[in-house]
Amino acid sequence: MFLTDYSCSDKPVITPSRLVVKFGDPASATCVACQQACLPLDESIISMEASLGYPDVNGTKVTWTVDQMTEWKIKPKCYYTTSANHQCCSDLPVTVYKPPESVSFSLNPSEPLTDGSKVTLQCDVLNVAPVANLIVTFYRGQTPLGQVKSNDTTKEPVSETFSLSYNTRKEDDGVQFWCEAKLELGAEGPQPPLVVKSEEVTATVYYGPQLKVPADPAPISITRGEPLHLICLAEGNPKPQYSWTLPSNKGHRSGTDLKIDSAGVQDGGQYVCTVSNNVNSVSVTFNVTVQENFIPFIIGAVVAAAVVILIAAGVIYSFYYKQNKMGKYQLKDVFRLGAMHPTTVPLC
Repeated sequence: MFLTDYSCSDKPVITPSRLVVKFGDPASATCVACQQACLPLDESIISMEASLGYPDVNGTKVTWTVDQMTEWKIKPKCYYTTSANHQCCSDLPVTVYKPPESVSFSLNPSEPLTDGSKVTLQCDVLNVAPVANLIVTFYRGQTPLGQVKSNDTTKEPVSETFSLSYNTRKEDDGVQFWCEAKLELGAEGPQPPLVVKSEEVTATVYYGPQLKVPADPAPISITRGEPLHLICLAEGNPKPQYSWTLPSNKGHRSGTDLKIDSAGVQDGGQYVCTVSNNVNSVSVTFNVTVQENFIPFIIGAVVAAAVVILIAAGVIYSFYYKQNKMGKYQLKDVFRLGAMHPTTVPLC
């Protein structure tokens, strides 16, 4: 009966100190049993034992070889024993791994989503080992959202579902979500670490109409006879529907636009545009004032006044012209009569 000792001063040294091997692949390690304690060799037993593989002893050096790693739990041990039945040992930690068979991504609940709702991002990893070394990262586009690890210490391959809670936004509509599973096995493992990505899932997010025009537009004032053109525009998912409430039945409505070619006074008032989809509805109210066109009346009045002024000027001119002409004729007659009948003026 040997007394096993893992704390002896001259312990076996195994290279590598930790072995990482893919399931089904070959593996090997080398052990130097001792520096002095196991000498002379004919008084010691030196070897390396495990449930798989075989040792090759050459002096104090042992080479352990496995043609195909077919066990998940294996713990090779290198040792030497002395004539005093003292056994000094060192264990070789072995990690046997298997990359994920597949990685898939889904949203729960399934689409479509709504703006502001909570959704679970789900990543399903199939047949991976050891799952405790797996790091699952969730992505929105190329932006990482968070990482999740497993608490399962099972050595054999397992399938596990990883999840992350997420609050949706309208900006997520059309964005691709996905996940990746990275098997992080340390410096002794594959470099760079093994990564398996899921397919990308494009999110559909429903959100209520959001106006692309002012919600409280400034009052609109036009003159009778001028055209009226109102625009009511919004975005939403599903695509919004538009309805108009008019103060009169006049006007051409075509979705986002309302047009009146020639507005009348009766077209003044409130025009209400309601935009809706199956998520929500919003409305815009346009206050329109149609003023009477006084310009023709002003022009007519000005023209009439001008005509009256011209007529009055003509009458006045005609009257004074005749008066002046008659005065000139009377003065000539006086001069002519004076010449015909001269008057004797007495001398003083």
